[in-house]
Amino acid sequence: MESLLVSTSVVALAEIGDKTQLLAFILAARFRKPLPIVAGILCATLVNHALAGALGAWITSVLSPEVLRWVLGLSFLAMAAWTLIPDEIEEDETKVARRLGVFGATLVTFFLAEMGDKTQIATIAMAAHYASPLLVVIGTTLGMLIADVPAVFVGDRFAAKIPMKLVHAIAAAIFAVMGLLVLFRLDAAF
Repeated sequence: MESLLVSTSVVALAEIGDKTQLLAFILAARFRKPLPIVAGILCATLVNHALAGALGAWITSVLSPEVLRWVLGLSFLAMAAWTLIPDEIEEDETKVARRLGVFGATLVTFFLAEMGDKTQIATIAMAAHYASPLLVVIGTTLGMLIADVPAVFVGDRFAAKIPMKLVHAIAAAIFAVMGLLVLFRLDAAF
């Protein structure tokens, strides 16, 4: 249960101001059809994070516990630093063939935008850290939805009112604490 709660909260915080949340704003403004956008976000995130969770679980089977501890600890610290860097959405990520429709455009753009994104990397690291990658995938997917679904429904008119620096600082602090706990072998308490 801890893996579900931690992965949900960390990704929900890390996703605020992330390029995929910005993409949710753009898709909502462009298409004005929230339900297919939310469905596309859900499906793209499930597939993307399931692949990341599987990779995280696989990593635990090929690395020794000592090497894994260092890789995970340093990965969480790198995630902390990366979270402090503001994301910008690339114009190519919003240009998808109009033939795909709202759901298809959302599915493809979200899946591609999540490739190598900090929430995908966080999913890999947490799936490797916790013994329950399925709960991590469920949690990271919930975290994405917690951050992105409101963006679809309220649009970018409220985005300016969110204290992004504070939210990113909190998410970075959580990643840093996780990294330090793993490196100093205190992660059993976490």
